[in-house]
Amino acid sequence: MIIDGKEMAARLRAEYKLRVEALAGRGVRPGLAVVMAGDNPASKVYVANKIKACGQIGLHSEVHEFPSDVVSKAVLARIRRLNADPAIHGIIVQLPLPAHLDARRILESIEWKKDVDGFHHYNVGALVIGNTVFPPCTPYAVQTLLAHSGIPVEGRNVVVVGASNVVGKPLALMLLAEGATVAICHIKTRDLAQFTILADILVVAAGKPNLITGPMVRTGAVVIDVGINRLPDGRLVGDVDFEAVRAKASHITPVPGGVGPMTVTMLLGNTLSAAERDAPGEALAGAVARIGEND
Repeated sequence: MIIDGKEMAARLRAEYKLRVEALAGRGVRPGLAVVMAGDNPASKVYVANKIKACGQIGLHSEVHEFPSDVVSKAVLARIRRLNADPAIHGIIVQLPLPAHLDARRILESIEWKKDVDGFHHYNVGALVIGNTVFPPCTPYAVQTLLAHSGIPVEGRNVVVVGASNVVGKPLALMLLAEGATVAICHIKTRDLAQFTILADILVVAAGKPNLITGPMVRTGAVVIDVGINRLPDGRLVGDVDFEAVRAKASHITPVPGGVGPMTVTMLLGNTLSAAERDAPGEALAGAVARIGEND
């Protein structure tokens, strides 16, 4: 079975739109601010996609752009202003930033209650004890894909290939909290296949095209491909050899059209949750609970 991230994202966004309408009835419109610096073409595409997605479900969105030579002081001052703006419920910084900027310092300047990317130390620390406010969007997307596909995690052997702070590490913690037995590997792991072949659920986020081949995957495994790589001929591929692995997997995500659309959707969901948390009135809470019963 091919797990269709586009279709799942569309269903979730339809539910989110109802929740946005419930908030509007109380005079609240969720707001997302995106801070970006430099002229990275990929970043511009990603930000445009996020802004478009906000508009589709009724979220307010703003883009705060800075030139490549911006100083940290200017970016930090803008984030402080957004932290204090009651119309903004979520703030993200589009990475990568120009090399001269301290990305960690800038990310940590975001108020943790508005850190809808889940990168603040407060949210990362809360994730370790299983009580995060905002799950990081890509791991949250993987978790949601599994849940909405009816794939149980508890008791399963999960192998995560990729140990980044953005995907691999937080995802391992999230699946561990669901009762999985989790192993984290990466592109420097010796004899990677001896780990991947044991996986009931294999998640690959290493950033290397076609790293996982058919013989490395157990028959009937669930394979989630987080990677996205552009080949010299212009094609987009994941970290998994899709055609070879789909013949053995029970479920697999395509690239594109798998995890990507769901990552943006989880950002919308986190922003919406932030607005719901701050919205006044028990009536709103009840309406949100009823609308979100199937989330």
